[in-house]
Amino acid sequence: MVDLGSRKRITIHDVAAAAGVSISTASKALNNNGRMGDETRERVKRVASDIGFRPNALARGLLSKRSFTIGLLTNDTYGRFTLPVMAGVSEALVDHGVSVFLCAIEDDPALGQNHVEAMLDKQVDGIIATGKRIDRSLPVDLSNLPVPVVYAFTEGTRDSVTFRSDDAHGATLAVEWLQQIGRRRIVHITGPKDFFSVRERADAYCTATGDTEPVLYGVWSESWGHDAIDRLWKRSGDRPDALFCGNDQIARGAVDALRERGIKVPEEVAVVGFDNWEIVAAQTRPPLTTVDMELKELGRQAGLTVLALAEGRPVKPGVRKLPCRLVVRQSCGGKPSED
Repeated sequence: MVDLGSRKRITIHDVAAAAGVSISTASKALNNNGRMGDETRERVKRVASDIGFRPNALARGLLSKRSFTIGLLTNDTYGRFTLPVMAGVSEALVDHGVSVFLCAIEDDPALGQNHVEAMLDKQVDGIIATGKRIDRSLPVDLSNLPVPVVYAFTEGTRDSVTFRSDDAHGATLAVEWLQQIGRRRIVHITGPKDFFSVRERADAYCTATGDTEPVLYGVWSESWGHDAIDRLWKRSGDRPDALFCGNDQIARGAVDALRERGIKVPEEVAVVGFDNWEIVAAQTRPPLTTVDMELKELGRQAGLTVLALAEGRPVKPGVRKLPCRLVVRQSCGGKPSED
């Protein structure tokens, strides 16, 4: 049995000896500064990796005046949007030796302020703010902080860097796919009209379809999807041959209601959702074709941006809209895509 407690810690002295360079050269190579040949720098890094050298985070922080930590602040306590964003942030920063810690503030301004002060006390290098909708800011003032702040899937302050999914692009992908597989009577069932994302998706749907069908606005629930089918099938005129739903819960409720009426999905009615919420989309019967907002990539971009700002690199402020991706499953026919 190996005694982990007695294992010797590999130091910069060991790296220098193994690489055949001075301690000063080894330190400069590992910190990407100083003047030396590329071959020497790469050799030192390779040797350090081979012998298991791990730089002391405290010493590294003292030298660079950084803590190598990023705070992630959210009011999305359920984690539906925050967890994939955080996965992307962590993935982007792990290779840079930066840790991420999450603080959930619900919608409590006092709790939010406490968490911000705690982050500043810990001397975080930056903060990423995220939430549960793109048109609402977190209930805490993040302007004029002594560290950079980047916003992801929440409303940012003026002159900030903000990342969000391109909802119009996602809606266009959904409608164009339905049209591509031959559907012509496409109805859009979606959430509350006071959501910016709802309006943006609805506008894109109307543009893609020629505004031939009224949009059905409701709530973010399976029961609304179920009720919307009852409303559609009670009206006069042609019934839809496809549904584009504002989220996966609405879509699942609609699919259940169609099945109860003996209507086959996708043979008679194709259905597309929005969000690619795996726990809902994969368990819908049949599995749900849906739009993925690429929240993990959104988090990755936010992580790299806050790192750049922490390192003093210039970043142009503004809103960056990231493209969505259509995940094709069995609810609309066509060849399933790789998730």
